[in-house]
Amino acid sequence: MKRHVVSFFIPSILILLLLNNCQSTSSQVMIGAVEIDTHSVATGLDTPWEILWGPDNHIWITERPGFVSRLNPENSKHDYLLTIQDVHEESESGLLGMVLHPDFPGTPYVYLVYNYYSGGIRERIVRYRYTGTVLVEPFVLLEGIPGARNHNGSRLVIDGDYKLYVTTGDAGNGSSAQDLSSLNGKILRMNLDGSVPDDNPVAGSYIWSWGHRNPQGLVLTSDGRLFSSEHGPNNDDEVNLIEKGGNYGWPEVHGFCDTPSEKAFCNSYDMIEPLYTWTPTLAVAGIDFYESDMISAWKNSILITNLKASELISLSLDDGGQTVQTVSTWFDNWFGRLRDLCISPDGRVFLAVSNRDGRGSPDAGDDRIVQISADVFADNPLFISKSQVNR
Repeated sequence: MKRHVVSFFIPSILILLLLNNCQSTSSQVMIGAVEIDTHSVATGLDTPWEILWGPDNHIWITERPGFVSRLNPENSKHDYLLTIQDVHEESESGLLGMVLHPDFPGTPYVYLVYNYYSGGIRERIVRYRYTGTVLVEPFVLLEGIPGARNHNGSRLVIDGDYKLYVTTGDAGNGSSAQDLSSLNGKILRMNLDGSVPDDNPVAGSYIWSWGHRNPQGLVLTSDGRLFSSEHGPNNDDEVNLIEKGGNYGWPEVHGFCDTPSEKAFCNSYDMIEPLYTWTPTLAVAGIDFYESDMISAWKNSILITNLKASELISLSLDDGGQTVQTVSTWFDNWFGRLRDLCISPDGRVFLAVSNRDGRGSPDAGDDRIVQISADVFADNPLFISKSQVNR
């Protein structure tokens, strides 16, 4: 059954006043008695796609034209490590996801996924070695995955068993998502040397789950749950709890199993329904899981950036972590298109603003990394709009 929401929105005049206060490089905003810090720690980027917090206490960044960099958020020192020359940037394609080896920097490997052109747009997963100043020695784990101008995925995470997970889009061909001979519309799982794990659900295949349209967010929680966010067509953006061998329905099912044809497909193929959906779509993108006590409103929540709606969403989960209790939206149209986020160990949240991706309306220097650092602002009606999940 679809979940419907009832929202309480900030009056538009207040949004405009607050938005004007938050566009500077550094901003301290008083909302009631609460001081909200939303200052930029990096500016002048070009379509930041991945940001992740490294064990070196730096933010690692990919930009879609092919740039990889490392940012010290305390002093904004920003060092570029690599430019990948054969990245093919066209519409949504380019340099996309990144993840560091779990034992980094002792094992100084950085994993990247990007689009290149070889008789058409393709996707490649590559491992680099970090020298302390640059990335060197590219080693291809997997390449030749069909790509397209749109619907390429692609996020990366590594679990505690040293397995690499990769999201792939359907590359504009919906039928490939149900085709187990295709790597498109899937979440893939591989060993860190690029080989196929023996315990994957499809023997001899990288496929871990299927029936995905364009998953652009992926996060692994500390207790091993794997969540993904996924673009719908004009309806049913999704957030999913990913299970081994799970079929998530695309293109036969949009969101939940509602219609007669969807119900028939779900019953026949044991399809897994999403945790939550949005219609109309928001273009959900990067996600993370908030486990810190710093911002109490977000404790035990999935945080999701989105592009079209230009806001951050929190999905508060029950104690079991498998049911959405409350949905809240934050920073509605404060910064523009939000592509990704990362969380520091002390609970600060960093947002990647992506208005130079061909679909935003950028000002000079607008693509940037914004730090969110605040406390106990959960119930301030001037700051958020809350949505109650009707059961």
